[in-house]
Amino acid sequence: MIPDLGYLALILALAAAVFAAGAAYYGRHTNQPRWIESARNATIATFPLITISCLLMIYSLVQGDFSVEYVWRVSSRDMPTYLKVTALWGGQAGSLLFWNFLLSIFTAAAMARNWRKQKELMPYAIMVASFTQIFFLGISIFVEHPFARLAAVPADGNGLNPLLRHPGMIIHPPMLYLGFVGFTIPYAFAMSALISGKLDDAWIKITRRWTLVAWLFLSLGLVLGGRWAYDVLGWGGYWAWDPVENASFMPWLAGTAFLHSVMIQEKRNMFKMWNIFLVLLTYCLVIYGTFIVRSGVISSVHSFAQSAIGPLFFAFIAIMFVFSAYWMLKRRVDLHSENRLNSLLSREAAFLYNNFLILAILLVVFLFTNYPIFSELITGEKGFVGPPVYEQALAPLFLLLLLLMGVAPLTMWYRSSAERIGMSLRWPALAALVFIGVLFAVGIRGWGALLGFWVVSFSLILTLLEFWKGTRARMKKGENVFVAYSNLMARNRRRYGGYWIHLGVIVMAFGIIGVEIFQEQTQIRLAVGETASLGRYEMVFLGATRYAGPDDLLITEATVDVYDNGRYVGQLHPRSELYTRTNQPMTIPNARSTITEDFYVLMVNWEPATADQATFRIYLNPLINWVWAGGLIFVIGTLVAAWPDPAVERSLSRRRHPVVTPTD
Repeated sequence: MIPDLGYLALILALAAAVFAAGAAYYGRHTNQPRWIESARNATIATFPLITISCLLMIYSLVQGDFSVEYVWRVSSRDMPTYLKVTALWGGQAGSLLFWNFLLSIFTAAAMARNWRKQKELMPYAIMVASFTQIFFLGISIFVEHPFARLAAVPADGNGLNPLLRHPGMIIHPPMLYLGFVGFTIPYAFAMSALISGKLDDAWIKITRRWTLVAWLFLSLGLVLGGRWAYDVLGWGGYWAWDPVENASFMPWLAGTAFLHSVMIQEKRNMFKMWNIFLVLLTYCLVIYGTFIVRSGVISSVHSFAQSAIGPLFFAFIAIMFVFSAYWMLKRRVDLHSENRLNSLLSREAAFLYNNFLILAILLVVFLFTNYPIFSELITGEKGFVGPPVYEQALAPLFLLLLLLMGVAPLTMWYRSSAERIGMSLRWPALAALVFIGVLFAVGIRGWGALLGFWVVSFSLILTLLEFWKGTRARMKKGENVFVAYSNLMARNRRRYGGYWIHLGVIVMAFGIIGVEIFQEQTQIRLAVGETASLGRYEMVFLGATRYAGPDDLLITEATVDVYDNGRYVGQLHPRSELYTRTNQPMTIPNARSTITEDFYVLMVNWEPATADQATFRIYLNPLINWVWAGGLIFVIGTLVAAWPDPAVERSLSRRRHPVVTPTD
């Protein structure tokens, strides 16, 4: 009965979405606002209907209703309740249901919030958003049925994949999904602007915060995914250019370019066509990334299995791309910029360079990610691009982007003086050079590391100077340093929130350079009592034990003592886990962490029958924790930039609803 109700709720949600699209079109075509309002209400109604379906699925998971195939696949009686709840997104069918739920939240909230502001755009926004919802609901209802029944009811389920039981994976997928579905809103309003011909910056102002929120969630998902990989997958790092990682990274890159570019349209009424293209690209990459993860077309360590939904996703991407391209071409004359680029040394030019660099990175990642497909089509054999190739191709582009991140704030709108910019860069460049001299003196000789640290420290100094110049200007009005800084942030949230984001990226860059260039590793087989050395660390193997863990886990745990320059600093317990119900193995590292480095240990194998020996892979990861610290700063900066400013909101409200005063 419960699964039937959940399935019925999904069917009703699909009916509501189809009605919303049809009613919005009919209301706009016949100029009948009541039909448009009815379409808007139907769009909002999809949210409670899909919510009911999700709650009934969670109820089935918690109660252990193994007559439902999905419940049998991803849960078991012994699983704790919190894992049963999060198993909702632990498999293909459930995660698509969860995706529909999050998409309905964003769509309903956007239609409810923006209804009174832009009634010209709403019919088309409803139609476009409803098409996306219809597609995903159709996948859930007709292809990946979450409430499908088993002919015979098993006594217990398979249980959740052990890789998905880490706290990072409990939070990581919802963050990514929120980021993915969130970009549907700016795309819907961009298309509504194209179709309606209302091509001013109204759609950008409506969607600015929606875009920032989606980008924030996607950023959180990437950082949490990196932490999960570091803690669970045993890669020895946080990123391996895996196709599933890249599937999230590519729309993030496109969204980043869009967020930078829209400022030019707001300030100078330029790049209209470019901004439409970027939001279209972001949306298509969201769908394409979902296609990569769920189709199994490209092998990945943590993608879903091969599925029949791949061709459907590909067809949907093609339809939406052709639909968008048609309207872009139709409105190409109206999308011409009213202003032109006046100087190659201007704020507008700097943002354009930023966009070109980001899209160059995106193009490289896209080509390398899809290389297995291209090579199979051309040669009949699947090729593969490894991390070293990515790093060699992308390192120069990332360094240029970091350099531009520091220099761009020094440029002015319309035109900047090369002499003034040069004077502003002189002392920060010298200070960064002094820092490099110190690094050289302490033994760092690699030119790649020195160049990277110079660029990052140079950008760091320039970014900090922006905070100092703004604070000092307010201090001249009589405010003390703390009040001046607080007022600076409160009254310029978007600008200085952006600088905090840049600061987070710079801190992450220090960590990335440290890990990528200075990481040390070794693999060694040790008997009990034997010692392994790496850098200034020594590790003594004390033995290993094997015992039964919760929920059919067989755990093998090693104990090692760690010494730093001969000084005992603690004990680590790397382990391996075997989920006996499905014979899925997992290697869990353990690390001694400091602000400067991680001593990171993996137990690859244990051989108790041969003199109690174990094989270990050991990493020394310099500055790895700067990556996580930079991610935290990054998130704080995004929150500052996205936080509503009451004064700005009141100003925009007055523009939309001018006060009419009686006149004689």
